[in-house]
Amino acid sequence: MKWTRRDVLKGLGGIPILGAVWWAGASNTVSKNRERSAILEQLKIDPSLPSAVKAISGNPIRIGIIGFGIRGEQLCRALGYATEEWKEAMRIAHEEDPKNNQLQDFLDQEKLNVDLVAVCDIFDVRAEQARKLNPYKPLKRFRTHEEMIRSGEVDAVIIATPDHWHAPMAIDALENGVHAYVEKPMTHTIEETYRLREAARKSKALLMVGHQHRQTLSFQTAQDIIEKGILGHVSLIQTNTNRNDDNGAWNYDIHEQANENTIDWEMFLGSAPKIPFNKNHFFRWRKWWAYGSGLSGDLLTHDYDRLNCVLNMGIPNSVMASGGIYTHNDGRNVPDVLQVNMEFSDYSTGSSQVKGKEKGMTFVYSATLGNGFSRPTILMGHDATMELGNRLTIWPESGSTKYAEMIEAEKMNPRVPIYQYDPAASAPDAVSSATSQYFADKGLMWTYIDGKRVDSTFLHLREWLSATRNGGKLSCGIDEGFDEAISAHMAGLSYKLGRRIDWDPVSEQLVPIDGIDFDEVLLRST
Repeated sequence: MKWTRRDVLKGLGGIPILGAVWWAGASNTVSKNRERSAILEQLKIDPSLPSAVKAISGNPIRIGIIGFGIRGEQLCRALGYATEEWKEAMRIAHEEDPKNNQLQDFLDQEKLNVDLVAVCDIFDVRAEQARKLNPYKPLKRFRTHEEMIRSGEVDAVIIATPDHWHAPMAIDALENGVHAYVEKPMTHTIEETYRLREAARKSKALLMVGHQHRQTLSFQTAQDIIEKGILGHVSLIQTNTNRNDDNGAWNYDIHEQANENTIDWEMFLGSAPKIPFNKNHFFRWRKWWAYGSGLSGDLLTHDYDRLNCVLNMGIPNSVMASGGIYTHNDGRNVPDVLQVNMEFSDYSTGSSQVKGKEKGMTFVYSATLGNGFSRPTILMGHDATMELGNRLTIWPESGSTKYAEMIEAEKMNPRVPIYQYDPAASAPDAVSSATSQYFADKGLMWTYIDGKRVDSTFLHLREWLSATRNGGKLSCGIDEGFDEAISAHMAGLSYKLGRRIDWDPVSEQLVPIDGIDFDEVLLRST
């Protein structure tokens, strides 16, 4: 059986399965449609539906935001609170591009039973902006996170600060019975990772790590595909960061009102080395190891957790990393090009071949902040290959054991997808920048429910808040955060030391290296 492009396109339109599932082996006859149905039946892929979440009943959950920068403002919008400046900017953006529906999406967003009551930010301008978010009463400003957490005026806090403050703030919240949502990476050092895990295990409060892609329906569908062995044994994963603009390289705007009188510089530094006031460091902190975690903590963590939520592969046995500062020689000390190889020597997604023939997987992360050419995330299995982002596509592998007979009979063609899941269907989208497009393509900004775009961060926060009131397991709690943090730190250590970093799964410790203090290495400037 041979298929033309017209046959393929005709076959894509008539499959009434939620999320626009495509099957590429369609043709123009009834018998071919029966063959199509037979293959879909054999695959038995279930396009995912959004997870059921119990309503947040009772009194509104009182929330405090710690850090009202770029991400903090986004998180507040996901809760239902937006600045008037943002609303006006989005209104203008829609006038200029009718596909840009961000304002309408925000207005249509489900209202959560929450009350944003407090803000802690060390930049006066941002703090005052945040105070105006609640239309019913100004947010109370706290000068320190300790004051907010101990005030008795908040039930939960959202932490969107530089990385070196993540763990101290989250630990303080948990030890005082306050629920915490912390942005990635969960911690800044190895020692913090264990200390935060201990605090989370002891506390009755809940910790959620901000990997919102766990709500993206294509990733949930990918879990079903892996569990059913459709790809066969996955031996290689390739995932990438491709960015080529100032915002993507962490050269954020410096506010004109920023000075030593409007910023609490000593509070910003915290545990970091004491240096004179520096606006570049304050607004562009991701470029320095003292406050951030570079590509390994900021962007690798996204890609690692995107795959860990699908494969549940855990911490790698070993990590090797290399790279350098090759595209932005502007005083930063974190690399802007990074290559990471993670080895999972005992991992398997299952095999269609003889027992024992296949075992082990390599996870390759490749990043540059000097080129924006889109490179997809690819999972390469013995029987099929999956491209994974906001939509999902599967190609049969020419050397497959599972599909050998169908490939031989030309019922499957390795050059033509056998399955595609696109939860966006025909929903139009518009993004405002190259960096936004990067996040959108990876499934990190939104997902689609019944063809309608929904903010993934909203769904992630809703899950966390519902669990604080109703109980239940979080999709990205302390255990998932522990895996993320240790794996990212292994990559950072390997880059800095120029050698392999090993993990002992029995002792749950990094394998020691004589004369090396891992945390000292992570925090040093070179």
